Amino acid sequence: MSESSQQRPPRYLERGTSEYWKVNLALFAAGFATFSSMYSVQPLMPMFSQTFGVSAAVSSLSLSVTTGVLAFTLFIAGLMSGAIERKTVMTASLFGSAMLSLVAAIAPGWATLLAARALEGIALGGVPALAIAYLSEEIKPADLGTATGLYIGGTACGGMGGRVIAGLIAEVFGWRIAIAALGVIGFVAAAVFVWLLPRSRNFMAQRGLSIREHAGPVVAHMRHHALPWVFFCGFLFMGAFVSVYNYVAYRLSEPPFDLSQGAIGAVFVVYMLGIVTSAVAGKIADRRGRPPVLVFAIVLMGLGLALMWPDSLIAIVAGIGVLTIGFFAGHSTASGWVGLLADHGKGHAAGLYLLGYYLGSSVVGSIGGLFWSGYGWAGVASMVATILVIGLVVTIRLTLWQRREARLAD
Repeated sequence: MSESSQQRPPRYLERGTSEYWKVNLALFAAGFATFSSMYSVQPLMPMFSQTFGVSAAVSSLSLSVTTGVLAFTLFIAGLMSGAIERKTVMTASLFGSAMLSLVAAIAPGWATLLAARALEGIALGGVPALAIAYLSEEIKPADLGTATGLYIGGTACGGMGGRVIAGLIAEVFGWRIAIAALGVIGFVAAAVFVWLLPRSRNFMAQRGLSIREHAGPVVAHMRHHALPWVFFCGFLFMGAFVSVYNYVAYRLSEPPFDLSQGAIGAVFVVYMLGIVTSAVAGKIADRRGRPPVLVFAIVLMGLGLALMWPDSLIAIVAGIGVLTIGFFAGHSTASGWVGLLADHGKGHAAGLYLLGYYLGSSVVGSIGGLFWSGYGWAGVASMVATILVIGLVVTIRLTLWQRREARLAD
């Protein structure tokens, strides 16, 4: 690579151009496909317990094995991100995950289903590992918060669509047809992605990186005064959120609610609130700073959790909605902040954030099943409340760090 090419100024995409909106629509479709496939099993967990005779904690493995494998896939992809072309890998990820959804739909037993879901964790890694890095490289920094929020909005739409579509179809045709339908939708979204997304203009592949060259950015990010705490925020946000969504389905399927599979799936329509929240939170974070938005997000999640305490369907749905708003405000803000704090090795930084984020889903989500089995909803709520308190302490620390940095800059 020539010195002139290394020093070539970046050609950013700006809000208002057709290319900018093509990028956003393509990544919205990619986020939808990825997260609809990932979370389609969440409302089906009570059906898995009935079909295969497994407990809530074991049934939650249908999601936890996917997110657990995905966490390490994302980390490895982050280490390799300097050498891999963004669009090619994300395209392979989308088509591969759609195919594995079809495989999971015809799995003959519980162990086979978990194996297919674990493999899907590998296939799903391409989009979340590279999407934010792509945006950080291609979008003008002043517009990055909005673009990141729109991508996260696509993941919110996919998460909602996967849960609702799977629940409604499963009630009529069974869980196998439901999972297969999400696979077909994934193929359509993948085609839209290939059609719309421009190839990277600012990415320059780095060939032959050694382990030391990979380790350098990782070590630097972990020694950063703020980045490790932002990574930890991702772990806490996702762990709390997935635990609520995993086990509220069990709560609603039991007395005094006794909701059908379709009705449980319909409750997750409130997930749509994340689409608007992500974009709005990104704009506010661009203007007001990230730590205040993170603190507000945790407070909202706590309020949503409190609303869910009574045995009232209206209160539970309202609580899920408020908690969802808080979660997406926090996640979109934290993930966007990673790209700004990392002045080099952005792919490595994104990989570290997503490693923590999906480990939160896998580890905390499964632990939540033990609290459900032992103490019911009170146990799950107490665990999530503890996580949110820890998150509040972390975000206050980040707020103090940002203020110190601002004083030093003055």
